[in-house]
Amino acid sequence: MSRRMLRTVRRWAAAAVMGALLAGCGSTATETGDEGRGGAGAKTDVKVEPITAARSVTDGRGVTVATKTAPRRVVCLVALCDDMLAELGMTPAATNSGLLAHPKFLGREKAARIPVVPGGFLAPEAEAILFHQPDLVIGLEDTHGKLAPALKGATVFWPVQPGSWEDSVGYLRNLAALTGRTSQGEAAEKAFRAKLAEAESARSDKTALIIFGSDENFGVATPGNDVAAGLFPKIGHYPWKGRGVDGTYSMEEVLAADVDVLFVETLSFGGSSEGKLSDKLAENPLWSRIPAVRNGDVHEVDSEVWAKGRGTRSLGLVLDEATAALK
Repeated sequence: MSRRMLRTVRRWAAAAVMGALLAGCGSTATETGDEGRGGAGAKTDVKVEPITAARSVTDGRGVTVATKTAPRRVVCLVALCDDMLAELGMTPAATNSGLLAHPKFLGREKAARIPVVPGGFLAPEAEAILFHQPDLVIGLEDTHGKLAPALKGATVFWPVQPGSWEDSVGYLRNLAALTGRTSQGEAAEKAFRAKLAEAESARSDKTALIIFGSDENFGVATPGNDVAAGLFPKIGHYPWKGRGVDGTYSMEEVLAADVDVLFVETLSFGGSSEGKLSDKLAENPLWSRIPAVRNGDVHEVDSEVWAKGRGTRSLGLVLDEATAALK
């Protein structure tokens, strides 16, 4: 099972459609090399350039988004949208993400008041989206791009596709410019860059690993395929690389890497009764031999934040939890 296939399933798919998703997805990410400080790349710049309000922006992928007035009613089809709105002091007109229920966002009670777009992540209904009279709709390009014709003329559709934290910052700056919430955007970017630079300055020598899944068929999150995983070479030893469409990692390879700290994202397709991924992996005799398992350094994390959020607030939470565990 490929990284790209698993990534799509882990974040959004229901069990009933898993087979179809896995058959139709392929990886577009390239392998991440170990450059600079063990793949850490260039030192994080904490400088934040001013953001200027604008009626038209062009994002890092060359997509131009233009609105007649500052967007106020935004429908979110991808959690990055919810994250960005939260950073800008806004809430979506409707969403299909559970991210806002996290206590560092709105919390369960307030998040429950936001309308949910029917159809789920994979097939949100265009008519239902337009019911909320949005002046901007933000979705994931490779999943929601097919909605563009149905939304054309009725609203503005912005397809995003973040592959790194830099992409996420770029999208935040673009949305801050469109909404006119420039000071909020600058403040959010500044806070995130400062947090990343601080974590980078205290980089751990420990070997970390993020795995995800709902059963023994786990996947490994890799830089280039996973925004959160892209932070890890900056804050610790993270030797995992994307392997393309047909690549995955075996338990034997995980064991051989002497992983000190494990972060586990459990996919749930039917509620908490399905149990934790780490408990299921414990049935594999090799699991108990991994140093992180032997030493009690296995951390079940919130997949809404770690896998789906991908914005500066979510990534800040990832840094908080990861750096604490890697000390």
